[in-house]
Amino acid sequence: MLPTISSKIKKEFSIWSVGTLPGIVAIVLIVLVRLSGALQVIEWVTFDSFLRLRPSERIDERIVIVGIDEADIQRIRNYPIPDREIAKLLRTLQKYRPRVIGLDIVRDLPVEPGYAELVATFKDIKNLIVVEKVIPVSIKPPPDLPPEKIAFIDYLSDDDGKVRRALLGINRPENDKKYVFSLPLRLAQTYLKAEGVELSNGIRDRKAMRFGSTELPRFFPYSGGYAGADDFGVQLLLNYRNGRERFRTLSLQDINDIEAAKGNPDLLRDIFGSRIVLIGKTAPSIKDFINTSGIANVQPPGKIYGVEFHAHVTSQIVSAVLDGRPLLKTWSQSWEYLWIVGWGVLAIYLGRLTQSPLKNLVYVAAASLGLVGISYAFIIGGWWIPAAPALLILVINGAILNTFYQYDRFLRFQIEIRQHTIERTFVEIHNGPLQTLANILRHVQDQDLEPNRLLEELKDLNWEIREVGEYLKLEALDRKESFRLGSGLILDLKIPIRDLLYEVYSHTLQRNFPSFKTLKVKAYSFEPIEEQYLSLEQKRELCQFLEEALCNVGKHSKKLTRLSATGSSNKGWYTLSIKDNGSSICSSFEGRGTKQCLNLAKKLKGNFKRTCLGEKGTLCELTWPITGRNWNFARIGRNLKTKILKGRLGG
Repeated sequence: MLPTISSKIKKEFSIWSVGTLPGIVAIVLIVLVRLSGALQVIEWVTFDSFLRLRPSERIDERIVIVGIDEADIQRIRNYPIPDREIAKLLRTLQKYRPRVIGLDIVRDLPVEPGYAELVATFKDIKNLIVVEKVIPVSIKPPPDLPPEKIAFIDYLSDDDGKVRRALLGINRPENDKKYVFSLPLRLAQTYLKAEGVELSNGIRDRKAMRFGSTELPRFFPYSGGYAGADDFGVQLLLNYRNGRERFRTLSLQDINDIEAAKGNPDLLRDIFGSRIVLIGKTAPSIKDFINTSGIANVQPPGKIYGVEFHAHVTSQIVSAVLDGRPLLKTWSQSWEYLWIVGWGVLAIYLGRLTQSPLKNLVYVAAASLGLVGISYAFIIGGWWIPAAPALLILVINGAILNTFYQYDRFLRFQIEIRQHTIERTFVEIHNGPLQTLANILRHVQDQDLEPNRLLEELKDLNWEIREVGEYLKLEALDRKESFRLGSGLILDLKIPIRDLLYEVYSHTLQRNFPSFKTLKVKAYSFEPIEEQYLSLEQKRELCQFLEEALCNVGKHSKKLTRLSATGSSNKGWYTLSIKDNGSSICSSFEGRGTKQCLNLAKKLKGNFKRTCLGEKGTLCELTWPITGRNWNFARIGRNLKTKILKGRLGG
């Protein structure tokens, strides 16, 4: 039992090793390539695609964008917009009591007319945030304003030009001791303070930012699909708001028209009251664009205005704190690479599991769809997991390793064919020419064969050997469903097994073996077996078994007078037995024929035994199970029919 289990384990291990080593090499290569940053672009594209495919979200009513568009510039007939126009807009908006106003227009130099008026407006409006640039080139904010009313509008682009991170706070390049916040963070801070939520340091990460119990997950160099990115300051992965209309947007002309109409004086109060108002440029000619592929249905494609970008960041923070909208988080590196390796191992298993390229393609496709679905579900829940490298290793290992396994199966199949051919050749020679040769040797040993008769026997032996060679050659070329007896008779294996056994019995007894000359009683009876329970190869081997057993009787049995061959079924088992009454020498030696019979019994999951009955002869039996209800029902039907006939005949 233990040797059998050990051999099975060794065989399975040898099969697994065919694809495991290349699979592990592929996994290691993917991990190294990812660490080098070569997969960043693929991961960014996958990440953007998942963001675009998310369900549409409703408009964020907390934020209103006032965009200075082309029509406003044409009406004013001047750009940059004069300070007086900006001051007028700010005072108009302030009348409707927004919670905070963010001016996304740099005003470091006067744009006359109206500079003095604009400076006074900046000082009068307490909830106004004005902007500056700090990197890479510094553009100063308006003078004489307190730090809490100033924010930067800088953003970070990845190597492909797309923006996927928001910069929330940094130390000033010219003075590390001064820390400045971004415009979206200042707007969110002011808005949430009115809700009783203060900005503070993180708990899990002291360098992160936190509003109440909501901690903003800080970006790191290897977060998500990044590899060695610069994580200076405090950065946040962007979870863009998705939908056809993200924020309410009005132009300067829209505000003037609503005020001039006077039909509904509370309309602007409903629009701006207690909200975050962002003022910026929405004119294509100014080209204040941010490149992104994370939002569906934007015009122009892949671009949003800078003011809308700041609205997205502000909305992300406020919605996370007040509505529980997911903030994008990433796994630790160890978990990410465990995830990638896990899919690589699954691909190795799929390559071993499938028996055909088509099945492998179906399994790999199903696993790939599952991986994409899981990754998409994680994005919906606010987690960016490494989908692209996992999918890459799944496809590579799933497709390539199956080729290794298929090639290994092909080689093993060829070896099995060769082994089978060798065994078939030996059986044909053993049951034919070797039996004749053994008979000749016995006669020569007993010195009872005349020279002329010996010459005839040798000629017959020469003919048998040549005929075996020709038969095997034809069988290899034509693959006929046939079986050749040692006597030279070729039988069609497609006929029922009972008829085949009759033919083998009758023609083998006609061969020139000394023991058959004294035979007086020949008895045979073979019950039929349903065709679905025996393959052609099993039929061939059963015929070889019967022929081998009969030849042994013909060569070794002394004073043989009776020989019976029977095939009977009992309780789902079939027994093929050959019994003679001749005396023979009992021996425990297992020759080639005995090993052949034992191997056949193992294939049929049955038993083989050869019992020496001493002076009463020898019994040779092969027993194996016949499964299936059809066989049992057929046998019951035959027995019932027999009983009915006996009853009618009075038997």
